[in-house]
Amino acid sequence: MKKLVLIGATVLCSIALAACGSSNTATSKSSQTSKSSAVKVSKPKSQEYRFNNNVAEIRDVKVEITSQKVIPAGEGTNSGEKPLLAFWYKVTNKTNKEIDPISAWQAIFEAYQDTSKTQENKLEVGPLPDEKYLNTQTENIKQNATAENAVSYELDDTTTPVILKAHQGIDGKKIGEQKYELK
Repeated sequence: MKKLVLIGATVLCSIALAACGSSNTATSKSSQTSKSSAVKVSKPKSQEYRFNNNVAEIRDVKVEITSQKVIPAGEGTNSGEKPLLAFWYKVTNKTNKEIDPISAWQAIFEAYQDTSKTQENKLEVGPLPDEKYLNTQTENIKQNATAENAVSYELDDTTTPVILKAHQGIDGKKIGEQKYELK
């Protein structure tokens, strides 16, 4: 009789332990599901870094190109011998880091003009195309504030489009590119 009670008790304990184990598994699965849901709410990296429709966005900064213009050699602010492609833009500092308009642009963008059959032709930065930014282009932008600025590149010709390539920061992964026709 003792053996029968002992076997019965063992079977009951085994069933109870098995039930507890499956209950823990169900709880564990629901915890994992809620954790996954929380992860999905956060912004995916592909959206954190982008460049399209004249807007480049990386983790700390958003740069929006508002206009562009070709400035012929010897006209306006261009006292050089080459024509310039000028971009006007707005920079938003999304952090409390020290970010100024010109550094933000230079950290993200490089300009190319495909005028060589064998080599990439990275354009040189030209002079400031709009003197109203002379005293503000290196001033830090407050967190969540936006500042305007302008930048130019020396063109090799006035017919070949310029490709503006955006990166996640200096020497960072490329996040996009856009072609700008010269008007």
